[in-house]
Amino acid sequence: MENNLKEYWSINLKYLVILLTIWFIVSYGIGIMWADYFNQFKIGGFKVGFWFAQQGSIYVFVVLIFIYVRLMNKLDERFGVSE
Repeated sequence: MENNLKEYWSINLKYLVILLTIWFIVSYGIGIMWADYFNQFKIGGFKVGFWFAQQGSIYVFVVLIFIYVRLMNKLDERFGVSE
């Protein structure tokens, strides 16, 4: 049982690190650090760097929440702790 809990939380933390890293890259990277490069492209008439800084990172975060829920539901089923 103890081994299963450690493996469960290890996988859970791996998911969190990966998803939060993606969010960080999108929000901080595209929206701030590499905004000048991405501003040469446009989405709906707005420069991509500006768009990600204002709205894009929020959309990505919401999508990552749904991905996390799906991953955790599968993980819960795998370890027999689903609702």
